[in-house]
Amino acid sequence: MRVLLLTAMVAVSVAAAPAQTAVAALPSVNMEAVLKAAQIDPRRPDTALTPGAKDSVILVEQALVAKGLLDSQYVDGHFGTSTISAYAAYQRSLGYTGIDASGFPGPTSLKQLGTNRYTVANVISAGSKVTYHGATMNTRTKAMLVAAEGLLGRQLGITQGSYNPGGVGGSAGTHDGGGALDISVEGMSSATRVTVAKNLRLVGFAAWVRTPDQGDWGYHIHAIAISDTDLSTAAQHQAGDYYLGFNGLANHGADDGPAVSPKRTWEEYQRA
Repeated sequence: MRVLLLTAMVAVSVAAAPAQTAVAALPSVNMEAVLKAAQIDPRRPDTALTPGAKDSVILVEQALVAKGLLDSQYVDGHFGTSTISAYAAYQRSLGYTGIDASGFPGPTSLKQLGTNRYTVANVISAGSKVTYHGATMNTRTKAMLVAAEGLLGRQLGITQGSYNPGGVGGSAGTHDGGGALDISVEGMSSATRVTVAKNLRLVGFAAWVRTPDQGDWGYHIHAIAISDTDLSTAAQHQAGDYYLGFNGLANHGADDGPAVSPKRTWEEYQRA
């Protein structure tokens, strides 16, 4: 009898227990898409959207609005200059300064901004600083360069690396951050220069053959690692111009480099 009574009491207790409340999953921000938009959108003459980035950018913009850093009218999926300024203000609120508060999202700030609002997928990190071919760069840029050298079957000389603030006046700050390289073309024919630039583009660089006619420099190949989270503002602009079909110079001329299709980031190249 006691066994039956205890069994009945347990059954009543289980039936009376409140149901667990389902916790809604947070939406996800695709960091690759956000970075691409943050490079391209500020260079557009209009408010067009970067394909595949709208939903993720809107989540970031909504989070900036919630912080009181962005007016709600700019929640449109276009990571333009207003969103860049708002994101830079958020980075400064976290204690970042200089190039680390340029408005270009990094993995740490993007995750912090999304606390209790969104998760972050397809995370990109520049990695640590290393020396390769006698030049300073980060591990992501080195991996890209090694891949391009593998495609070419040759090693490349570096005349200017990354993280070199004020190193060369003609660079206009491009090399102040990560992801920027100037590559020697000594001993290369014109055709070889183009081939090198094309293979750099294939692995995710915005790369151009620079000539003395374009500025106060000798022949070289200028390369920007697209979506490197340490890019200087000038380098971000050059990456955006590359996507939009420009040459990355102040004259905003048409792209004079070798055509590749589609234009890919390092991460997209690896998946492909």
